[in-house]
Amino acid sequence: MSVRHALLALLSEGPKYGLQLRQEFVARTGEVWPLNIGQVYTTLQRLERDGLVESDAAEEGPQKGFRITASGETELAAWLRNPPDLSSPPRDELVMKILIALRLPGVDVQEVVQSHRRYLVQLMQEWTRLKEYAAERDVGFGLAVDAELFRLEAVVRWLDAAEGRIKRASQETVDGAPVALPKAPRKVVMRP
Repeated sequence: MSVRHALLALLSEGPKYGLQLRQEFVARTGEVWPLNIGQVYTTLQRLERDGLVESDAAEEGPQKGFRITASGETELAAWLRNPPDLSSPPRDELVMKILIALRLPGVDVQEVVQSHRRYLVQLMQEWTRLKEYAAERDVGFGLAVDAELFRLEAVVRWLDAAEGRIKRASQETVDGAPVALPKAPRKVVMRP
């Protein structure tokens, strides 16, 4: 998530103080992503340095007000219109664990997959309970919960697919020896 752009969006509604920005950020994101007040002020300083926001120069501390500049409005509009770069897969710790576990002697990769699947299903159950409790009262929270449930479901589906691929690969042999797993390309670049 781009805290930088989220703060610009909040400032596009009018001038605000740092603490106010933090509170509104947490409320607008469904209280799913906590934000440290230090991160707010650090981000505001960078936005000011980059000419995207202005502050009340005479004020210091928590009462210092910030407002978006014309350059900030342009930056915000571009961020809202342009999709994020998803052409390369992110570094996902779970994917790395499975890939590393495949080649570690003495590691039961199936058990690694199962333990992560159990954990993910537990998380999905917790998010579903949260959704039943509060999502109907808060559209932003409901959307954040839906996004997390879909993300977790996709990870579970990937684990299912990985488990099937691993089982098939372990059963295949060439002249009695296991088939070597192909090396992954260094960087995948998808072009439109």
